Amino acid sequence: MGSVFKPIEWALGRFSVDMGIDLGTANTLVCVRGRGIILNEPSVVAVKKGTNEVLLDGMAVGNTAKAMLGKTPGNIEAIRPLRNGVIADFEVTERMLRYFITKVHEGKTWVKPQVVIAVPYGITAVERRAVIHSAERAGARRVYLINETMAAGIGCELPVTDPRGSLVVDIGGGTTEIAVLALAGEVAATSLRIGGDELDEAIVNHLRRHHNLAIGELTAEKIKLTIGSAWPMAQELSMEVKGRDTISGLPRKTVVTSIEIREALSEPVRQICEATRTVLEEAPPELSADIVDTGVTLVGGGALLLGIAEAMADHLGIPSRIGPDPLTAVARGTGVFLEKLDVFSRVLSTDDDD
Repeated sequence: MGSVFKPIEWALGRFSVDMGIDLGTANTLVCVRGRGIILNEPSVVAVKKGTNEVLLDGMAVGNTAKAMLGKTPGNIEAIRPLRNGVIADFEVTERMLRYFITKVHEGKTWVKPQVVIAVPYGITAVERRAVIHSAERAGARRVYLINETMAAGIGCELPVTDPRGSLVVDIGGGTTEIAVLALAGEVAATSLRIGGDELDEAIVNHLRRHHNLAIGELTAEKIKLTIGSAWPMAQELSMEVKGRDTISGLPRKTVVTSIEIREALSEPVRQICEATRTVLEEAPPELSADIVDTGVTLVGGGALLLGIAEAMADHLGIPSRIGPDPLTAVARGTGVFLEKLDVFSRVLSTDDDD
């Protein structure tokens, strides 16, 4: 945007609602100062196949579009414009952001809000620039980027600005972000391209291999949320699953148990725990000493998997807990950043950086 003063944009900005956005692979959440989380919808857009034309003037975005996944006719495609936490389709991402920004402003299309967007750790300068430009083209007046783990730490009210170590594991839809935070920075961190999507895929593969049943991602997600777990349950569960028989090609149903689903999820869960161990090994000894007491804070949609905290604690030998309202932790953190931009400016980046 440059440093040239633009009085028209400034005037439009005065009537805009500044917002923090958790732009996730699976869901997009928007937090507004003083109002909290006001939007939480899937990062899914329905378009005409072979084009980037969004259906029904943006009505097929978010919840409406997600309901179309795996069910669209030949001329319609429901797509996720973000993959592994980064933009895979720039034009569709821009349209999706514009839809969400306009929805927050109750249909006003001329607004110019100031926006803080949470992004994965370790994305390239080109990818960061793509996020900024997509948001600017969608109507943002000024765009700041903040790493997801830092936003999550703030959202969970961890002492991230103190000389004290905090370990955050954010299990999102496309990536798992892991970082040791101290003095408003990430001392040791990594981004693992394993998240909720990989957990769903593990369930799809299990049903295909062991039950000869083909299911879609919405059914896999339902299984994960209903009987999925990372640690033995006090009372094991089962559920009926419907899909297509891979041999006959006809619709069929079967019964799966929480024990077999836990086994199916064991490998991606182990990889998340191992990546967390690696980050801990890279952290300075003094910060590691702090984490012995404070333990691991788990956030993101993946933190809702039953028993994930117990599995992490068993693997690392330190306390592990689920952060408050883990699904909205990152978005809440971006809201706090908006309120304290002067305090946190050193951990933010804008379009003037790079």
